[in-house]
Amino acid sequence: MTVILTPPDPELRLLVSLASWTWPGTGPDGNEVAHILITHTPALATPDTVETRMRRLSDSLGSLAGPREVVPEIDRCLQIVGDQVLVHIPGASRRLRLPTRRAWTELVAHNGDAVLLLGLDPLPQSADAARLDAYLDTALAAERLLFGRARTR
Repeated sequence: MTVILTPPDPELRLLVSLASWTWPGTGPDGNEVAHILITHTPALATPDTVETRMRRLSDSLGSLAGPREVVPEIDRCLQIVGDQVLVHIPGASRRLRLPTRRAWTELVAHNGDAVLLLGLDPLPQSADAARLDAYLDTALAAERLLFGRARTR
């Protein structure tokens, strides 16, 4: 008898190589919106590998959209547990814990959703606000961000 073990999709290796940031912002309608950026860390991965892994992550979440496309809703993607917010990724045995502050968590709980941005290029978790802003500007201009509306319900 032969047993073939296949890693879950997305693989655990990917989950531990992700970096994430959260912040409140203003939506086009003037209302306050929670944002989440998830990227791959640059360690031990080529740019092509990073993009492949992030696109696979996008597919597992339900195929996120480019900046000029209709943004899909991802139902029950976010889970609030106490003061923590977790991202549920279908096929993964674990959830991704987001860095949060109380006001941001309350905003997600109140709105029931957050704008999810998935970066196709690597960015280290140690990136400060200025580097994060530069990354977002560059990635948006180059259409290297994928978007979704992550919901709690």
